[in-house]
This record gives sequence, C-alpha cells and structure tokens, in this order.
Amino acid sequence: MDNLKSLIREVPDYPKPGILFYDITTLLKDTAGLKGVLDGLHAKTAGLGIDKVVGIEARGFIFGPALAYALGTGFVPIRKPKKLPSAVERMEYALEYGTDVIEIHKDAVEPGQRVLIVDDVLATGGTAAAAAKLVEKLGGTVAGLSFVIELDFLSGRAKLPGHRVDSLVHY
Repeated sequence: MDNLKSLIREVPDYPKPGILFYDITTLLKDTAGLKGVLDGLHAKTAGLGIDKVVGIEARGFIFGPALAYALGTGFVPIRKPKKLPSAVERMEYALEYGTDVIEIHKDAVEPGQRVLIVDDVLATGGTAAAAAKLVEKLGGTVAGLSFVIELDFLSGRAKLPGHRVDSLVHY
C-alpha cells in the first residue's frame, strides 16, 4: 500500500499549528489510487459476512457506499447531531478537549446484523469507539472497522479492544 501513501498529501500546521494533516483528496482524484483503496478495503472485508456497512460522517460516506455495493449490502450513515430526520440513538464521547456527539437512526441496524464500520482515518479512536457502541446499542455486532489511514502514534486501536481493525496505510 506504499503506492497509496505516495498519493496522500501531507499538510503541515492544519487545522492548527503543530498538526500534520493527511489529505486524501489527492488520493481520491487519482483513478488508480481510488481503485486501490476500494479494492484494498474490499479484500480485507469480503469474507466477514457483512450485513451492513456503516460510514462515519463525513469521509466514511466516500468509501462506505462503494464498499457496501462491493459487499452486496446496504449502507448506513452515522452523522453529527440533528442531521438525521427520524428517531435516533446518540452517543457522546470525549475529545482531547471537550466532547462530541454522533447519531444513527434507531432502525438502521437490526439485532444480530454483522456490521462493518468505515472511515478515512483512525486517529485517537474516540469517534470509532462511539460508532461501535452505537451499533451495539442497536443490537448489531461489529464485525470489523476499516480505515484508509491509521495514525499508529495516536494509539486509536487501543480504544477498540476486541474488535477487528484493518487499515491500508500506516503513519
């Protein structure tokens, strides 16, 4: 997956000084790069018996539907508050400074369904852990979590004990 890494733009001091941002827009615009990501995610998840793919707002919406299509299943969005029109379950989770909230429709996942959670980056793991808790709250089983990029130095995987975690590119 080193070819994918070469397509990811590194932007220093974004969104604030001292942060190195990994920009996937340069990967997405590259035909072979986009195909490589989707093929790579599919290869890691094809044998997991997935019933639903859940994508975390916003970049999980880029990869999730395409992966759901490849796996022959439906797609479910997890969104920021007040973006979903029907009854929701919500999960508040801690950030480095403060908290955030994500939501999912209450009828999005049926009890016993095997769910794959998809997002672009696994950083500190807070959002991914909250998404997993939401799926489990609805009665689903988290069959795995898939990411394009994992920032190993932030140890986000540690917040996902007992879950299968796959990432294509590691920093």
